[in-house]
Amino acid sequence: MTTTLRATFTVQLTPADPIPGSAARFDLAKTWSGDLTGTSHGTMTTAGDPATGDAGYVATETFEGTIAGRVGTLTFLQLGTMAGGEPQLSYVIAPGSGTGQLVGKLGTLSIGDIDEDGNHEVTVQLA
Repeated sequence: MTTTLRATFTVQLTPADPIPGSAARFDLAKTWSGDLTGTSHGTMTTAGDPATGDAGYVATETFEGTIAGRVGTLTFLQLGTMAGGEPQLSYVIAPGSGTGQLVGKLGTLSIGDIDEDGNHEVTVQLA
């Protein structure tokens, strides 16, 4: 059975030293509210040239908090690409990453609107 959840987050990106094979690296910190309440921290690496419309990134972040009333941690994995200015995003819960009451949870996340103040709307399909 799949449950649909709604949440928002704000993100802070802090430039970090690049690693071999990446154009840039950032540490990220998010604050979540809604059906997901808590914080997450992780790392993002990028490649390509966003100014030309061709680029990509990967990110791993660990969420700590409450999801639909269950307390624990999960790791989110993101892969974002842009070719010819057309974005594609894959955003999933890493299998086996749950702790506490979130053990065994799987799912996908979809980013919706992003407000002018940086607030991201998210829909989560949790299994």
